[in-house]
Amino acid sequence: MNINNKAISVLLVDDDEINNFISIKLIKKALLNTEIMACLNGKYAIEQLSDIQRKDPNKLPDYILLDINMPIMNGWEFLDEYKRLNLDPLGKSKIYIISSSVFSNDINKARSYPLVKDFISKPLNVEKIKELFEVPTEH
Repeated sequence: MNINNKAISVLLVDDDEINNFISIKLIKKALLNTEIMACLNGKYAIEQLSDIQRKDPNKLPDYILLDINMPIMNGWEFLDEYKRLNLDPLGKSKIYIISSSVFSNDINKARSYPLVKDFISKPLNVEKIKELFEVPTEH
């Protein structure tokens, strides 16, 4: 990888600290050059993103991996607030719902949000992450 390549920035929004630990390990294994920030609920993530938007919108994350079921502010509330505050007017961040939910209504609801690129089932693995971040696979 070229040293000049900018690191891929990822915001992980999930209340499960063990899941976050595993996801961070997997992302770092799949992508060598990453900056990962984890937030344990949607409200904290919104505060962090608002802060970044105010200071330097170019530093908004490339990817947001968002869980649905969280305390304080869940994934749906996060999406509504994210849109209401217009945190990413240029659409820099690609948002993916990452959930262990297998309910088709959650999957369909996720796909009904124009902001959401896709719904990905937990648990994550290196292959899913490479696919998500469009990492070319070696043959």
